[in-house]
Formats: sequence, C-alpha cells, structure tokens
Amino acid sequence: MSRVINFMGIRNIAFAITVVVTFIALGSLALKGLNFGLDFTGGTQIELAYEQPADLGKIRQQLAGANYGDAVVQSFGATTEVVVRMQGDDPELGNKVATVLQQSGDRLQVKKVEFVGPQVGEELRDQGGLGMLLALGGVMLYLAFRFQWKFSMGAFVSLVHDVIVTLGVLSFFQITFDLTVLAALLAIIGYSLNDTIVVFDRVRENFRVLRKADLIENINISTTQTLLRTLATSISTLLAIGALLVFAGDNLFGFAFALFVGVLVGTYSSIYISNVVLIWLNLTVEDLIPPVATEEVDERP
Repeated sequence: MSRVINFMGIRNIAFAITVVVTFIALGSLALKGLNFGLDFTGGTQIELAYEQPADLGKIRQQLAGANYGDAVVQSFGATTEVVVRMQGDDPELGNKVATVLQQSGDRLQVKKVEFVGPQVGEELRDQGGLGMLLALGGVMLYLAFRFQWKFSMGAFVSLVHDVIVTLGVLSFFQITFDLTVLAALLAIIGYSLNDTIVVFDRVRENFRVLRKADLIENINISTTQTLLRTLATSISTLLAIGALLVFAGDNLFGFAFALFVGVLVGTYSSIYISNVVLIWLNLTVEDLIPPVATEEVDERP
C-alpha cells in the first residue's frame, strides 16, 4: 500500500480550530446578523431600459447623491437593461429614480416597477429555513438507513458546521442574503454530503478488508485512498465557481461567494468533522453487522 497520511493525528488541533471558527461565525450572526435582501425584507424593484450600455458605477453614484445610497444596482439581461432594488413602497418611486438618472443626460425608460411586501419576504424566509431543516433531516434518515446511525450523526454535525460557518462568513462581510444565496446553501449541503459519503463508504468497505486495523487507522487509510478524488472534485468545482465570482457580475456574486466558501468548508469538514464524530461514537465493525434473526423454539411438550 502507498504511504498513508495520518489525518487523525492532528484531529485535536483541527477540533480546536473548528470550535474557534464556529464561535466566531455564531458571534458574527449574533452581533451583525444577515444582510437580508429585498426578497426577504420587502421593497421595490425597478427595471430600466437605457438606449446606450449602462454604466453601473455611475448609476450607483447618482442614486447615492439623491439619498438612495441603499439601492442595489445590477445589470439585467442585456447591457442596456438595469434593475434597481431599494427599500420603500412609494408607487412613484420608479419615476423618481428615472428622473434622478435622467439628470445626467442619459436616455432611459421605466419598463416595470414591482413591490415585494415585508409579509411576503417573511414568508419566503420562513419557508427557506424550513426547507433547509427538511434537507438536513432527510440526509440523516438516508444515512441512517444506507449506512448506520453513527454515520448519520457524523454527516449531520458536519453539515450543520458547514451551514453555520458559511452563514457566519456571509454575515461578517455583510453579503446580501437573497434567494440565490439560499439556493447556494442548499447546494452546499448536497456537495458536502457527497464528499462525506465517499469517505464513509470507503471506511465501511475497509472494515471488511482491514480486519486488524483499528478505527483511526481505518479512517486514515480510507481518507488517503479518497484524497485524490476529493481534491480533483473540489479544485474543479472551485475553478468553476471562481469564474462565476469574476465574470458573472453582481447578480450572481452572493450565490458564487457562498458556494466558494461552502465548498472549502465542506471539503475540510468531510475529513476533520464527520470522521472525528465516528471516533467519538466509537464506531466498530459490529455496528455494521446486521442483527441475526433468531427463531423462537417451541419448548411446549
């Protein structure tokens, strides 16, 4: 066998780092909170059509000068189409914004003005949180039936860690949390689970092959055997997400940023969290042996 990397040799150091990072993430969420977008808080969305390609930086400066500094300005489809999102429910807000922008001589027209009420935003936020909880619950049930309940606990702790740390980073940098970012969190759960299952499956197989190896040695061997696959998947995924970060523009920045953080954290947790939980729960080969059905013996004469 090729050289085995002693991943679990530094598990205590990794655990200390995990605790510190998790508490920092929770502290940021408690102190700063999430920067909810208009999808969740409510507000007005204005779609504008320019005759010439729009300069988003110039538009932001114009709006900030007119006391609309909280406006979110993004390209929408073609380079001549712009969407402006801001707080407020004034039915004339679209015309007021158009008037401000036309003062620089740009020719534009208001295509559509939509208002999202705070009640709708609150409902979206609650349903999104419920969807995330259902996803985590489904993961636990799947792994409990597919593998064993100790594997299920390892994956659950790993996924909760991934979500908390990603949310903490979003909170710390005050990245706008909208429906696209929520979709990224659900994608992170799926990605991290896939990484974890690959390692778990190899651990289960090696229990049958490496009969004399203890749990820690089994985990080190299994993680080493799947390392190239994990790195290839993570690096190729990060390259694709990095392209989104650089070239996709403001519309998908929050989505790509959340995915980038989630993939990094998920790769780490599939090695140093889910596996460590198996050690804490003292997984043994007997846990993977199905119980033998015994027939009742009729002792009556």
